[in-house]
Amino acid sequence: MIRVGIIGGAGYTAGELIRLLINHPDVEIVFINSTSNAGNLIADVHEGLYGETDLHFTDQLPLDQIDVLFFCTAHGDTKKFIESHEIPQALKIIDLSQDYRLKAEGNDFVYGLPELNRRATCSAMHVANPGCFATCIQLGLLPLAKQQLLQGTISVNAITGSTGAGVKPSATSHFSWRDNNLSVYKVFQHQHLHEIRQSLCQLQPDFSADIDFIPYRGSFPRGIFTTLVVRNKLAIDELIHLYTDYYKNDSFTHIIERNIDLKQVVNTNKCLLHLEKYDDKLVIVSCIDNLLKGASGTAVHNMNLMFGLEETVGLKLKPSAF
Repeated sequence: MIRVGIIGGAGYTAGELIRLLINHPDVEIVFINSTSNAGNLIADVHEGLYGETDLHFTDQLPLDQIDVLFFCTAHGDTKKFIESHEIPQALKIIDLSQDYRLKAEGNDFVYGLPELNRRATCSAMHVANPGCFATCIQLGLLPLAKQQLLQGTISVNAITGSTGAGVKPSATSHFSWRDNNLSVYKVFQHQHLHEIRQSLCQLQPDFSADIDFIPYRGSFPRGIFTTLVVRNKLAIDELIHLYTDYYKNDSFTHIIERNIDLKQVVNTNKCLLHLEKYDDKLVIVSCIDNLLKGASGTAVHNMNLMFGLEETVGLKLKPSAF
């Protein structure tokens, strides 16, 4: 059994991670750390887990009793924790924050997008989980980058559910504001652009074009729906073959030849991709569940790879019919 610890256990991604891990056949959760909730039942915070676990939050950190530590902490807190605590040398780490996603001196974290870095993840001690927008956008572009086909500006529009803003209430996540509403934010300046560019350059080193990314806040709780427009002269059949070939060994990313919608991926670890061609413009539609494929599902996927398990274990989730 893989013995697991979780730090920062009260947020949305942590709740999804706990749900996946308590149903994972090869996992034992040793502790879920949350200073503010220490002593409380997990199910009193993550109420969807009533009847599934009797675990309690703790303020203790028995790092010597676990094999892998998940960080579901706020951005900046993982780095502070690692720098201020003695981490057992054999302890594997999966960080869901943005602290170690970008390459830097002294950073040994593998960027944990399995469709890009599966082999490196299998032998990694430390993995930085990708961002949710970054996952959805990259999966729409990686096959083109692999073939050195990204030329000219990439236009991206992506809409995310309210859970993407985290569990702490804010003016733009309040129901009365969000319901039946739509807005843009961080136009051309979203923090996930840096990791997207890093990944594209990993496959296509000369890539330097603009990525014009406009994120939207959507009037729904979970999921990300993205449209990307790039210039490309290949015929649609060639492009579909290119994408299908790139993802032929990936369990969760699927090329769909009919139009797709968000409900097909919500509550799953899937990414669905649909391609359409208009003259020399390629339109790529990509959608994921931001809390699963965009966060906790990929974290469990990475854990499976790091411990030599079949990659889909604990992740064969099905969308609801409605």
